[in-house]
Amino acid sequence: MKEKYRQEREKRLRADGTAQYLPLQGVFADFDKDPYVEPGFTRPALTERTDVLIVGGGFGGMLAGARLRQAGVDSFRIVEKGSDFGGTWYWNRYPGAACDVESYIYLPLLEETGYMPREKYAKAPEIFAHCQRIGRHFDLYKAALFQTLVRTMDWDEGTRRWNITTDRGDLIAARFVIIAGGILHKAKLPGIPGIETFQGHCFHTSRWDYAYTGGSPTSPMTKLGDKRVGIIGTGATSVQAIPHLGATARQLYVFQRTPSGVGVRANQPTDEAWAKSLQPGWQQERIRNFSAIVSGRQQPVDMVNDGWTYIFQGLDLTQARSAEEAAELAQLSDFRKMEEIRARVGALVKDAATAEALKPYYNQMCKRPCFHDEYLPTFNRPNVQLVDTEGKGVERITPTGVVVNGREYPVDCLVYASGFEVAGEFTQKLGFDIRGRGGRSLRDAWAQGPATLHGMHSRGYPNLMLFTTTQSGWAINFVHILDEQSQHAAHIIARCLKQGVEVSEPSEQAQQQWWDVILGRLKTSATFGGADCTPGYYNNEGMKAGPEMMKFATFGGDTLAFIDVLREWRKGEEFVGLELTRGGAEVQS
Repeated sequence: MKEKYRQEREKRLRADGTAQYLPLQGVFADFDKDPYVEPGFTRPALTERTDVLIVGGGFGGMLAGARLRQAGVDSFRIVEKGSDFGGTWYWNRYPGAACDVESYIYLPLLEETGYMPREKYAKAPEIFAHCQRIGRHFDLYKAALFQTLVRTMDWDEGTRRWNITTDRGDLIAARFVIIAGGILHKAKLPGIPGIETFQGHCFHTSRWDYAYTGGSPTSPMTKLGDKRVGIIGTGATSVQAIPHLGATARQLYVFQRTPSGVGVRANQPTDEAWAKSLQPGWQQERIRNFSAIVSGRQQPVDMVNDGWTYIFQGLDLTQARSAEEAAELAQLSDFRKMEEIRARVGALVKDAATAEALKPYYNQMCKRPCFHDEYLPTFNRPNVQLVDTEGKGVERITPTGVVVNGREYPVDCLVYASGFEVAGEFTQKLGFDIRGRGGRSLRDAWAQGPATLHGMHSRGYPNLMLFTTTQSGWAINFVHILDEQSQHAAHIIARCLKQGVEVSEPSEQAQQQWWDVILGRLKTSATFGGADCTPGYYNNEGMKAGPEMMKFATFGGDTLAFIDVLREWRKGEEFVGLELTRGGAEVQS
């Protein structure tokens, strides 16, 4: 089996790595336009001072605003490129879009807003509506600058503030800045030869064109009955969208480089009796229970009990006599679970060749596992054809179709399910650079790898707080991390404002000590997307990591271990590792 996995991985390795993707700019700029707003939006430019500027109006930005409100900080602005809150859930309105983590733990602030999701796995419109609910409940709308992009961000040593300009002409001087731009917000296209020559209709899944397809996220696409549609990509988005395309298109071609592992979804309506039985604090208890189980911590009760927690069931490494034996036991368990996934393909897909092509041969956490009950049966439809590229990817695109292995598949419409930029330079994904002390660019400062404290602070960039995975926590339920980062940032900012602290900045020693912690965990923790994995965004498309790339590592393994580090830090009276300046005088922490 190990040899089979190696062979499948080798098929997919590419010399260009992450460079195989194209940003949505230049001739592809139209792909990035917002299809959900009327053109021509204008507003007066602002010139103002504020305590906090938050970049991003997704879950990270909304949680930051909510936790600031709860901490008594009401002077803040939120800059968001969309026309409403939601982030990923503002942009992702493709048919079938839903959360792949249980909605009772994924949707934040349920108890605070008094809302209970309608299903175990909420669909996109309900999630977007909950984002708006959070905005109303915490009075975030009055702080929001929608349809606005940050252009520059510069630290002013004289005023001890960040000076921010936007594409709307705003000039904002903020004491603190929180970057909550998200890890899945900047869409990308596959760099397939000829992509710019296609003369049919095309769009990215995060900018779904219902004017062309008809329908809505919850109703059939009525305009595809006479259309030949091709979709490139078979990741988590495609797994949700393909059943809807297959049900409505005259012909659907699914172009696959690497199959996803697709387990049982078993969505169901929320049990009203169960919901009424819940006691205060239930959501945080449930969230921590899930994060513990998927971090490898055995729990007496599995509260969520779904496909995610099943992956980690039955794996007890406490009896292993060595690290090598533990690794072997974990691998054997993974083989068994993936064999179940492959057997499910064979049971649901009638055509033997198609079924074989849909079977994933890699460790379960090499790519984000998927869960769906209609995806695999869709390939039994007579109008749906899997075009397996045997790991090579699409050969080229012509004005009228897609070429794979020398054969052209004519299509009227191309849908790019090519995902978002995850790897790559941090400020490039943001869309603007950050200039700290002495005008030094963060892009330049991190050229040989970042240096941080808790993945949130970086020396030379005072009062700046970053919500990223870099040297920070990682979770299957990433909203759990965002909420903890938001509480951490709000705690620091509120204490600084109350105590008259004008500048907070990590010491070099604290950054080095934090890197030592990260490095130690890299040597001992299992991480997603390891070097032996099939290429994907978890492992930087299979590219070997140099010393500078290693510095972008996460706090490996245990989600709760990272969260507990932040919580223990907040219990202290001092800002350990941060250098503080009050009224011109530096205070040692």
